[in-house]
Order: sequence, then C-alpha cells, then structure tokens
Amino acid sequence: MSRVSVDRGGAVSVGGYGDALRADTALACLQSANHEVGTVQPVAEVAEVCRAAGVPLLVDAAQSLGWGEVEGDWSLLTASARKWGGPAGVGLLVVRKGVRFQPQGPREEGRSGRAADFGNIPAIVAAVAALRAVQAEADAEAVRLRELTERVRARVPQLVPDVEVVGDPVRRLPGIVTFSCLYVDGEALLHELDREGFAVSSGSSCTSGTLEPSHVLKAMGVLSEGNVRVSLPPGVAEADVERFLDVLPGVVARVREQLGAPAPETSVRAAELVVDSLGKRCPIPVIELAKVIGDVPVGGTVRVLSDDEAARLDIPAWCAMRGQEYVGEKAAARGTAYIVRRVS
Repeated sequence: MSRVSVDRGGAVSVGGYGDALRADTALACLQSANHEVGTVQPVAEVAEVCRAAGVPLLVDAAQSLGWGEVEGDWSLLTASARKWGGPAGVGLLVVRKGVRFQPQGPREEGRSGRAADFGNIPAIVAAVAALRAVQAEADAEAVRLRELTERVRARVPQLVPDVEVVGDPVRRLPGIVTFSCLYVDGEALLHELDREGFAVSSGSSCTSGTLEPSHVLKAMGVLSEGNVRVSLPPGVAEADVERFLDVLPGVVARVREQLGAPAPETSVRAAELVVDSLGKRCPIPVIELAKVIGDVPVGGTVRVLSDDEAARLDIPAWCAMRGQEYVGEKAAARGTAYIVRRVS
C-alpha cells in the first residue's frame, strides 16, 4: 500500500498521487474533505490523474456531501447519512456508470445479481429526503458558517498566546475550526470547556475516545498537543460563538497554570485581525482599518466587516494610497468582509 503525504495545510499533492500509482495499483482512495481540520481536497485533479493511469478513485465524501456535489470524474463515492442529519446506520455507495464493480458476499439472481435481502427502505428514503433538505439550504448557511469560522480562526490567536490555527485557510469546509495550544493538555482543556457548556473534541476525529495525539496533525507537521476541534453545526447561534471566544482565554490560562507552564510570549502579534465596522458609515471603517494595520506583522491581514457600500471603494483606495495590498472581499453573514494584507 502506498501513502500520499499532505502539506502543512492538510492537502494532498496531485503530483503525489501520480508518483504513488504503480502498475499493480487496484484502487486509489481520497477524502473529499478532511474531517478534522476541514481542508477540502483537490478531488477533480486527483481523479484526472487516476483516470489517466487506469486506476479507479474511491472518494470518501462523508463530511462534504451535505454541502454540495463532489466534483470530478471519480469512480466510486461513499457517504454516511448521519453526517447530514439523516438516520444513523444508512450508508451510501455510488458507482459511476461504466466502472467495473462486483458486490461482495451472497448475491441473488432474482435481483440482477445484487446482494440478497431488502434494504431498510424507510431509512433510505429518509436519508435521501434529509440530504435534499440540507443541500437546499447549504449555500446560504455556508456563507454564515464561513464568517463564523473565520472569526474564530482570526480571533483565537489574538485572544490566546502561543496558539496555532491549522488547516487550509481558504479551501475548507464551512463549519470546522481546529487549533492547538502550546503548553496545554488536550484532555484537561476539554474538561474545562465542558464545564463552561461547550462540547468540543481533541485528538483525532477517528479515535476521539482515546485522546491520543492526532495522526492527522502529525502528518501535517503541526502542533498536535493541546488540540481543540470545534464543529459549528448548521443553525448555531452567533452568540454561542462569541461566548466561546469570551470563555476560551481564561480556560486556557487555567489549564496552563495547573500544568506549571511558562508565561506565554506577549510580543507575538496575530497574523490576522478582524475589525467589526458593521453599522458604521464610511470613513469610520477606513479609520478603524488604519488604526490596527500596524498591529499585524508584515504579511499579516486585517479583515474589515462592513455593511456600508462605500467601503467597497474606500478600502481599496486607502490600500493604493498607503501602499498596502487589497486582497479582495468575501460575503459574510452580515455585510461584507474586506481583506487587506500588510506590505510594509
């Protein structure tokens, strides 16, 4: 068996798949998106490499199918209905037309060679209905959850020293945020957060009951101790996210104190700041941007949230005047997020 490595963001290399395929390779496998850090994989590009080599590609789409279709010319696809709110115990196997496939186990000639016995038809219908309902609302909810997860990704390093937020910052699922805290025991951190009313995870999502260091984070080469995986479900309240951010710094500080950890470095500046200018008219968003741009290191970014249409013109113009890089804009749950990278 050949393994394809991942980069520090958790993404596989398309070229790595090409290098790993051998003449005797019977099947290639890939997650459409990682369950633990939320990184979305280049499925379409990998499928193209596999098809050129004559190797079928099996895609595990359990985590991403509720958010939309999986693109690419893959051969087989699997998923689990409980991931999108369907009944537990219902699995999905999609075999693309033209792919050679033979079911394992006993088969019944009267059912065109398919497996004997009948499936749980009510549960299957419920799984399909749940998937359709979730996907119908996925686009709108994805925008809201992405804004909330980006808020967590940006503010956690501001609020808690010596923290690494992991996973690809752009190619990612809407509701998963993972970060690791230096000088913190993951189990102790989970217990403290549980006392505050937050159910989060640590360690690998595949072996969450063991609290073993995550093999996913190890493969990425990032900090695996003191790991917290936050999953924001559809419909999560913005107030709950804000309360989590309010509670987290004190919880981490308590755990560090219990473990006798050294005082954290206070001179480290966050790689990204979020400026909430919602409800404020220009030039206030630009003024607030100018006040904080020096608080991020060169190469860091400031994300300005604004619902004033004038910001769409004023912020890029300010960047041009001040020699900073205007990265672009993204839709947010409220208003628009304008992203500026500090150049000097």
